[in-house]
Amino acid sequence: MNAIEKLYKEWLSLQPVTEEIQARIDRKFMLEFNYNSNHIEGNTLTYGQTELLLLFDKVDGNAKMQDLEEMKAHNVCLKMMQTEAADKERPLTETFVRKLHETLLREDYTVYKTLKDGTQTSYVVHAGVYKTRPNSVITATGERFEYASPEETPALMTSLVKWYNDAVEEGNMSILELASLFHYRYIRIHPFEDGNGRIARLLVNFILLRGGYPMIIVRSNDKDNYLNALNSSDINVGLIPSDGANAELVQIQPFTEYMQMCVERALTIRIKAAKGENIEEDGDIKKRIALIKKQTANKKIEKSTAGVRECRRAFYDLCKHFEESISELKTMFDSYSLSYERPKLVEKEQSFIEKINLTPKPKEYTKPETFISFKNLYYNRRMVPVNFDLTEEEVIFNFKNYLYAGDNVFSKEVSIKIEFLPKNCLLSSNIEGVDSLEVGYSEFDVIELGKPYMNTLCNKILDEIERTAKATK
Repeated sequence: MNAIEKLYKEWLSLQPVTEEIQARIDRKFMLEFNYNSNHIEGNTLTYGQTELLLLFDKVDGNAKMQDLEEMKAHNVCLKMMQTEAADKERPLTETFVRKLHETLLREDYTVYKTLKDGTQTSYVVHAGVYKTRPNSVITATGERFEYASPEETPALMTSLVKWYNDAVEEGNMSILELASLFHYRYIRIHPFEDGNGRIARLLVNFILLRGGYPMIIVRSNDKDNYLNALNSSDINVGLIPSDGANAELVQIQPFTEYMQMCVERALTIRIKAAKGENIEEDGDIKKRIALIKKQTANKKIEKSTAGVRECRRAFYDLCKHFEESISELKTMFDSYSLSYERPKLVEKEQSFIEKINLTPKPKEYTKPETFISFKNLYYNRRMVPVNFDLTEEEVIFNFKNYLYAGDNVFSKEVSIKIEFLPKNCLLSSNIEGVDSLEVGYSEFDVIELGKPYMNTLCNKILDEIERTAKATK
């Protein structure tokens, strides 16, 4: 009995699992499969953005509309595939494969390209329709690798689907072997103009799920090994597309071994889940914490010691982001320094004992402290205790003596302040034309809303310096 058989037998012995455990498995798979399968093909959404989109239908940060729609459509395809796989009496059909592709692409679209000689050209990518133009890929060695031609594609796809249905009936191959060979043959046909990789991975999971196995994930950070396994099999099969579309199991051993690794991982995770063990991997906990922060970012949280501490830390990160954005500006002035006003606290009414105490208390020293580097400033501010009584904090960027202004030398002081109000925080500056910004009591809110604010601030400052520099010529 090989490793897959042992794991599979153990997994079956632990069935059925509780609804809670199954929900955890389904959630983890749904997010990871959608993220990784799309990321392999160039989708730019982060895991966090994918999570927020698919679980809460919300958009976080800057994201391309095409990537957002693509991710949602892929998730619909996953649900379609799972529903179809559950009906084991229904054979796989080309109609279903084309419908899956139509759902993934959503609609036809035009691709515009500029050739090496400057000529403009374009072609239409059809949703749910087999390719109408040749497709190929440039290998690592710089050679062109051709897939099946548009003319032979319909017949090859008919043959592929019939072969699969017959193979299921015959039962001479394991589910893993069947899924691996189907994937390889499908990829060598490359029946559509776009989306072939994602459809291949969906159909692999269709075969596994219908065969009673857990679905797998090809991780985007393992893309090179995935493609190398396919390429190694290509060497055994040969370059003729029709040969690839009719490849034999013995020829694709490198790819079958790669698929085995994916299945072993899927079984291992599900066995751990069934036993009640932790199935979170490195980074998963941080991802969930980040998601919770994003979800609570817009909720009204009133001032608290924890909120002040979190927002104060985020404020310094924002100031560091600001300094890094304008780092080159320092070289245009004779000197540059950072300073900060000592944090202001809520004024409390003196007690009777304090009022009659004849020994006057020394006044707080309020002169700004100056630092050479942000690292020193960041370290120093940690020495100030943070509590509910903190009302505001201010960081000042000092640019002295513009070097290219001739006799009319000028300096620039930029003040950025955060105020800790009862209901929210307030970001403000001394730069004209930049209104103050209200942010909630969360690190996520301060960073996500504060970065665009800081970028606006940078541009306003540069505009002002540019005008002043021109006026001094």
